[in-house]
Amino acid sequence: MKILIVDDSRVSRMLVRKALPDRIKETADFREADNGEQAIATYKEWRPDLVLLDLTMPGMTGYEVLAALKAFDPTARVVVVSADIQQSAVERVKQLGAFTHINKPPDAQKMETLFQYLEAATS
Repeated sequence: MKILIVDDSRVSRMLVRKALPDRIKETADFREADNGEQAIATYKEWRPDLVLLDLTMPGMTGYEVLAALKAFDPTARVVVVSADIQQSAVERVKQLGAFTHINKPPDAQKMETLFQYLEAATS
């Protein structure tokens, strides 16, 4: 599995990665992007299986990145990992095509549940 983690904070990217299930950390190929433009370029070149995307970033917001990724590849699997837990934000990312929204910082149990669901959906 190829996973792209997008967040302007290096610490946040590390926390997201740390919360992933061990079996994913041990077997997945990871890349990181610290801004929206880099995320889109990396996606187009590398075609990850999953994007873990923050919403609040300088330059392009996560909303803009999500919209651009879904326009480029309607099948892109994007999970928003954000501290913005307002219902309007959750609804907006789902309307833009996000797979789901996880509150930041992610905990291991939520990430385990996410990957169980993703694995079941692709079986």
